[in-house]
Amino acid sequence: MPINRHRLWNIFADATLIALAWWLAFWLRFDHGVPKPYARLMWETLAIALVIKLAVFIVCGFYNRWWRYVSTRDMWGAARGVTAACVVSDLVILLAHPVKGFPLPRSVAVLDWLLLLAGVAGTRLIARTLIERPGAASLVARGKEVVIVGAGDAAQLVIREMQRTPGLGYTPIGLVDDDPRKKNLRLHGVRVLGTTAQLAHVLRDNRPDEVLIAIPSASGEDRRRVVEVAREARVPVKTLPGLYELISGDLNLTGQIRPVEVQDVLGRKPVEVDLGSIASYVAGETVLVTGAGGTIGGELCRQIARIAPTRLVLVEHSEAALFDIERELLQDRDFSAVATVLGDCGDRSKMSQVFERYRPTVVFHAAAYKHVALLEANPLEAVRNNTLATKRLADVAVEYGAERFVLVSTDKAAGPKNLLGQSKAVCEWIVEAYGNREDVRTRFVAVRFGNVLNSSGSVIPIFRRQIEKGGPVTVTAPEMTRYFMTIPEAVSLVVQAGAIGGRGQVFVLDMGEPVRILDLACNMIRLSGKEPRLPSDTDGGTNAIPIKFIGSRPGEKLHEELWGEHEAVGATEHPKILRLSRPPVDAEWLTEQLLELEQLADDGDTLEVVAKLGGIVREPKREAVPTVVAEASESRQEVDRSPRYGEPPWTPTGSSTD
Repeated sequence: MPINRHRLWNIFADATLIALAWWLAFWLRFDHGVPKPYARLMWETLAIALVIKLAVFIVCGFYNRWWRYVSTRDMWGAARGVTAACVVSDLVILLAHPVKGFPLPRSVAVLDWLLLLAGVAGTRLIARTLIERPGAASLVARGKEVVIVGAGDAAQLVIREMQRTPGLGYTPIGLVDDDPRKKNLRLHGVRVLGTTAQLAHVLRDNRPDEVLIAIPSASGEDRRRVVEVAREARVPVKTLPGLYELISGDLNLTGQIRPVEVQDVLGRKPVEVDLGSIASYVAGETVLVTGAGGTIGGELCRQIARIAPTRLVLVEHSEAALFDIERELLQDRDFSAVATVLGDCGDRSKMSQVFERYRPTVVFHAAAYKHVALLEANPLEAVRNNTLATKRLADVAVEYGAERFVLVSTDKAAGPKNLLGQSKAVCEWIVEAYGNREDVRTRFVAVRFGNVLNSSGSVIPIFRRQIEKGGPVTVTAPEMTRYFMTIPEAVSLVVQAGAIGGRGQVFVLDMGEPVRILDLACNMIRLSGKEPRLPSDTDGGTNAIPIKFIGSRPGEKLHEELWGEHEAVGATEHPKILRLSRPPVDAEWLTEQLLELEQLADDGDTLEVVAKLGGIVREPKREAVPTVVAEASESRQEVDRSPRYGEPPWTPTGSSTD
């Protein structure tokens, strides 16, 4: 029962309302003078009405809600509860006949219902209004004055929190919105000053200290336009995070206000995932994630934890990274079904012990070395930690009967020209070979995608540090481009691809348009309040950050591709996930080559390892081309007509360090 001493005042208030509504209903019905028989009926039935209506109110949950947080949903609940209480009490009184020959008038029943409904709803709204009334300090402008872009749900939540909590240091002075019909309307007392297209005029007439973008679903192009207008007006811009950040963060919107970052203006649209299909193979299962402390592995852990697996096994060889992700899951996300394994996923005996103890049914293999230049200088580790570790982990997963094995791959495996791409290309072949074996029940899939924004060692943190130091910002080459995706959306699609399934299937994520890294650098410089200065510029002023072209590093491509020359792609049920088709590699030949590669790596013969890996990738022994590949090849022509999958539709003038 929700009744306690803190709710007695609520019950007393409702009892007063019930009695008052009952008396007023009779008084209004008989025009200020109630005849004696009906006056007797009124007083003799008052106790019945009180008891029955309060009992129904309790059953309907009236007293497990705080009046200070009453909402429209609570109002509908109050309407249902009042209606039920009046109907029940009126029926009891009609059947009881307390005063013979004088039944309860129908008009009295209707008036009682209307009066009681108004009283119950009104008292709750008045209580909230009094509690949230502005104090004397709030009548004076405080902190930073902000113009908010967007007049929707997120904006009203932010405005209400700003008004309720003066300590935040924000005062909303106006709104702008794309919908011209909202102009001059008020949201929590704050007026819509105009449309987004009129933002420049709004900033001139009502110059604020900041502009806040309060549209979590806004596209990168929309955010970019707001940033450009505000930059011309010399007004700083902040934003609420995108949908994925809000989902993975807390519910305090005002606490998540932050400066606009480059990923906010890249133009990427939110990606939708089918949570039902994901939950069907993850919820209630034991899930193992390798590389759990890394960029991709850590986000996998965060998203999987929300789907409620029975246990999440974290495998990581970095002690600090493993400690951080464990603390985050336990303390920040309140997910306690965590098992930590400090060790190398390429250690077969260690992994056998882990599988023997926890029996994971789903494996996400995200552990890998991913930095191109470092792997070019350390080819033995590229083979050991990427290729051979994948083979050993796959062997253990098959041995212990895991149901699914999802490999995180890279776009550098398409037409590989460096050790990273070559080592991951062979990993994809391992997945395909295991997936096509009839004696293996584990469903193997691989997911290939490009760069993720803000990953450790990626170009964005590097540029950010260089900008903070005043430059120069080092860009590899003027013509270099890269595909980019945010970390949460890439990981959500990886998990979704695991739900799509297949046996030995390789999926490719739709990365959208390739991004010129020179444009990326220029955008980051401008978002920092500076101006970029190219080598061709004679003078950029004191507010300029120089950009320096340093040339490509060993193994780098100017333009990455999502699939290679002998590969074709077809659609899946998810528009952002493509199915790769190609002639499969001969499984027996691959096993022999991996044994030889492992022996060379154990001997520490670097040159032989490089030559062997390159030879395997350049001249693979493939099986006969199946019909499905031929059919998929036909679909490739249609897909390739889209400029985002071919050469960029513009003449590139930028570059990358990633």
